[in-house]
Amino acid sequence: MNTDRLCRSFAALTIFPEMFDAFWATGMVRRAIQGTYIEGKAVDLRMFAEGVHKTTDDKPYGGGCGMVMKPEPLMRGIRHLREEIPGAPVVIMSPQGKPFTQAVAESLSRERGMILVCGRYEGMDERVCMQADMEVSIGDYVLTGGELPAMVVMDAVTRLIPGVLGGDESAEKESFSEGLIECAHYTRPPEYEGEQVPEVLLSGHHKAIESWRLESSLKRTFLKRPDLMVDRNFTREERVLLHKWSRELARFAES
Repeated sequence: MNTDRLCRSFAALTIFPEMFDAFWATGMVRRAIQGTYIEGKAVDLRMFAEGVHKTTDDKPYGGGCGMVMKPEPLMRGIRHLREEIPGAPVVIMSPQGKPFTQAVAESLSRERGMILVCGRYEGMDERVCMQADMEVSIGDYVLTGGELPAMVVMDAVTRLIPGVLGGDESAEKESFSEGLIECAHYTRPPEYEGEQVPEVLLSGHHKAIESWRLESSLKRTFLKRPDLMVDRNFTREERVLLHKWSRELARFAES
């Protein structure tokens, strides 16, 4: 089977399915759905709740503020979606989860789909978390629910599916795809408020442009995200550039 052309199935389990309506209908995600690269749906958790009020939360044992999402509707919903998308990992959106990185996105892009469980309130019953394949966090901060993080994950994963962006190298050249921040970009006009576009980008010299882009990427990473360079295995060309900077900095320090 050619997994590069497999239609990935994304399902979000949530108490607010309407939040995803614009997400499915906009931009790249819409085009990916129209091109059958992905299919997406938001499933109302209340469909799996019992009682007149379809309650999905309850007070926490041991006391404390807030409410906790009940295990019964969550597990019913997860089991239902596992039957619909066999083999798809169950991903719980949680601030206590594994940091969501480009590497995680690349790994998920190779799956046949995802079941994204969107928490609310103080979180969900721990017995549900124990049944998930992974918990994912998009950052060290707290949101009111997992719906926005689920959209972030689906967006990042969708753009990595071959063909979605329209070019084989489109996703490969973006920030973090090679462990570095993307190079600086410019467009028309060539001069704006006294700032000029670098001459090399206007030269048409492809090798020189690629070299400039690599150096720009290294500089931006060093200035904005130096942590990304700590354990990096630099290429020969990257080391040449770093040695050049070292000599230039030494000359400035001696002047």
